[in-house]
Amino acid sequence: MEIFGYTLLAVLLVAVLYVILTYNRLVSIKHNVDKAWANIDVLLKQRHDELPKLVEACRQYMKHERETLQRVTEARGRVAEARAAGDVAALGAAEGMLRMGLGQLFAVVENYPELKADQSFGHLQGRITGLENQIADRREYYNETVNINNVAIEVFPDLFVANWFRFGSRELLEFSEAEKADVDLKSLFQ
Repeated sequence: MEIFGYTLLAVLLVAVLYVILTYNRLVSIKHNVDKAWANIDVLLKQRHDELPKLVEACRQYMKHERETLQRVTEARGRVAEARAAGDVAALGAAEGMLRMGLGQLFAVVENYPELKADQSFGHLQGRITGLENQIADRREYYNETVNINNVAIEVFPDLFVANWFRFGSRELLEFSEAEKADVDLKSLFQ
């Protein structure tokens, strides 16, 4: 009877230790996802602040390209709304629209040599391009941490601890198929 008691105590101790270690690992993963999202959020805010300056610089030169500038401005607003709401799916769609608008804007700029030569425009274009690259890098890291989170809460037997403590899955930050397609430069110059 005494051996049975020690065995039961050892099994309970192992189970409690397992729950504690699993819980702590899941908390760490959850915070990594939040940190990855915060990194993207900072870059989106920086780009959000730079875009009006770029649009204004372009507006001075590009009087008849109002539609392209309007698209960038509207997309900027949608990104800001999705970012503020923390809606990852809406952010992905809005980012797609914004990136397409910026691609079109930078392509149209080729028709305006004075604008291309403008020092402040060149600085803003370089800054926004750099931010776009950083957002892409951070998005990749965010999606990786989300994937780690989603797998960790679904694997057996960790899923019991995840369900017990209500750890939830997170959404990947994905862009639309249109965002991934090549820009049709011919149509932009016609």
